[in-house]
Amino acid sequence: MTQMNPEKIPTTKIAAWVGRDRWARRAWFAAGPAVPPDLRPFAVTLLSLLACVSTPLLRATDAAPRVFMAGDSTMANKPADLPEYGWGQALPRFFSDPAMIHNHAVNGRSTKSFIDEGRWQKIVDELHAGDFVIIQFGHNDEKIEDAKRGTDPKTTFSDNLRRFIREVRAKEASPILATPVCRRSFRPPGKLRDTHGAYPDALRAVATEENVPLLDLQRATAQWLENVGDEPSKQFFMWIEPGKFEQLPQGAQDNTHFGESGAVHVAGLAVAQMREQKLPLAQWLK
Repeated sequence: MTQMNPEKIPTTKIAAWVGRDRWARRAWFAAGPAVPPDLRPFAVTLLSLLACVSTPLLRATDAAPRVFMAGDSTMANKPADLPEYGWGQALPRFFSDPAMIHNHAVNGRSTKSFIDEGRWQKIVDELHAGDFVIIQFGHNDEKIEDAKRGTDPKTTFSDNLRRFIREVRAKEASPILATPVCRRSFRPPGKLRDTHGAYPDALRAVATEENVPLLDLQRATAQWLENVGDEPSKQFFMWIEPGKFEQLPQGAQDNTHFGESGAVHVAGLAVAQMREQKLPLAQWLK
């Protein structure tokens, strides 16, 4: 039989057996020299077969990356005693490990106020290499009359997005931008009004310029809502009958914020784009 020298086996071939170079080297270089020369081909074959089981096992036992979320009320977690849901609150149910998701989105925040209040720095301080950050703003940046929140899509809004990208990459993590979800604002004949102005295009431009993945939730939610229709789409938003919830005795007619079913659908749209774009994050989806 041909003798095989474990020191001369290419790392790429070992990686193909086990899936992670460091595990392959440990296994082969620890055990290989102790195997009698005439049995080494069989040891290599066995290692190859074991890789079919060990690769997914090793990935499952390795620490999964964390997914941080920065955004506004349409993404944020809501109190358990309210029927309102953010799509970031629904996102964990699409992942094999729901604990991966760390949702830092907060009601009413823009890129400016998220930075000024120290919320962005908190994410940066917690980031590790290999983590992901999904960033969705626009709803409150549009409020230019508010000095604490308003930004200009051509200057300050885009500059803040570039800062986010730069600081995430500096921690060897991966930024993902998302356009703002649509408001339920219909005009005849069943088409949505554009309520976000130049902000979605600013996000698209920065994503292209910086070579960052983009979840185009504005277009995805527009298509979804227009297909559902004006009246039927109320079921996905905070349209609540008076007296149905103790916390909302007067009910609600809110065309911006989602109920649970709406949030789950939007999270599903985001997940579908992760799969379509074959983003590295998609390997942890169910």
